[in-house]
Amino acid sequence: MIYRLLGLFAFLPLFALAQDLGPEELVKKITEEVLAAVKSDKQLASGDRARAIKLAEEKILPHVDFEEATRLAVGRGWAQATPEQKKKLVQEFRNMLLRTYSNAIGAYEGQTMKVQPVRMKPSDTDVTVHNQFIRPGGKPVLIDYSMRKTDNGWKIYDIVVEGVSLVLTYRSEFDQVVKQEGIDGLIKRLAQKNTPAGVGGSKQS
Repeated sequence: MIYRLLGLFAFLPLFALAQDLGPEELVKKITEEVLAAVKSDKQLASGDRARAIKLAEEKILPHVDFEEATRLAVGRGWAQATPEQKKKLVQEFRNMLLRTYSNAIGAYEGQTMKVQPVRMKPSDTDVTVHNQFIRPGGKPVLIDYSMRKTDNGWKIYDIVVEGVSLVLTYRSEFDQVVKQEGIDGLIKRLAQKNTPAGVGGSKQS
């Protein structure tokens, strides 16, 4: 028991540090850690799914505001959902994003990144961090991180790649499902999509 407690206390300063980071610094931290992991782990770079999921769980997901991301993706249907339905929607959308993130991790191999300075006021609670992923011999890929300040520090709620929102791409599909099958129908559809991928876990950040 004492060793578990010591392990917990060892992580507390890291958690506090992440909470204190500004949006620009947090994006740098996340991307640098992911790039370093891909560079040092050949199995990860070659597409090892279990390692990719583990990396996403440890380095990316703790910094994502899943409730806000789900609310934006579900759109008008969010207001119709009960608290229990919202909880299920967030969990299933989280699992879907985990699958998306883990599938994309291998593509980071050989890339470098450049985070643009963020111009913001001390009172700002919603900002966009502009980032460039630079590929050898290729055109830089523009990626924007939409972030908002929460009680647990800055969190990412959307990622926009070359002008295409990861979260909002789902809205029209989700809206159509809600119209035809209701909120429970959407939850069922998401669960069906997530089950074959073997994405587990019930914790939320």
